[in-house]
Amino acid sequence: MKQEIFDGLAEAVVSGDTEKAEKFAKEVISNGLDAYEAIMDGCSKGMGIVSQRYEAGEMYVPEILCSAEAMNVAIEILKPHIKADPAVSPKKVVLGVTKGDVHEIGKNLVKLLMEAAGFKVIDLGRDVSTETFVETVKREDADICAMSALMTTSMIFMPETIKQVKKVKPDIITMVGGGPLSPDVAENYGADGYAKDAATAVKIAKKLVGDI
Repeated sequence: MKQEIFDGLAEAVVSGDTEKAEKFAKEVISNGLDAYEAIMDGCSKGMGIVSQRYEAGEMYVPEILCSAEAMNVAIEILKPHIKADPAVSPKKVVLGVTKGDVHEIGKNLVKLLMEAAGFKVIDLGRDVSTETFVETVKREDADICAMSALMTTSMIFMPETIKQVKKVKPDIITMVGGGPLSPDVAENYGADGYAKDAATAVKIAKKLVGDI
């Protein structure tokens, strides 16, 4: 039964069906299933399929937006039921798309899943300058600075941003992601972590903050 509900959530996200997403999210709660597990094994799994289809040219932006909306509906129902340790203060993530880039679908998915996982996300939006990343990290005393880029012309700002945020907060964890990046590029840029998709970003972030 559990797997059927999680698969139903995933399918609702893939098809962009908000009514089904709401139905299966409520079934998670009424059946006493783990809300966070439902988000990762249902919503996030569905969004992973959407990402693959988009990359293969089988889905387009309007469909992705519908899928993201369905996922958001489910997460809003599930989020209040996530078991959190009240003694643990949430880690702060400064998140944004680097300068010159306006593609923020992936970044928005990272935000949704990060918040569902218990992180406090300061979303800077798109076309974010190095100075804005630095100022926000300093002001918020953030634990993670996460950057996304879908263009080679915007990912080139990442190394300088990483360098500058490390200057104002040497123990900051830096993470990067986006289509043109790879683990090797991320390492060359000086990033502490690289994620190929939103679900992986959460796993990497949780692992990295465990080392703080």
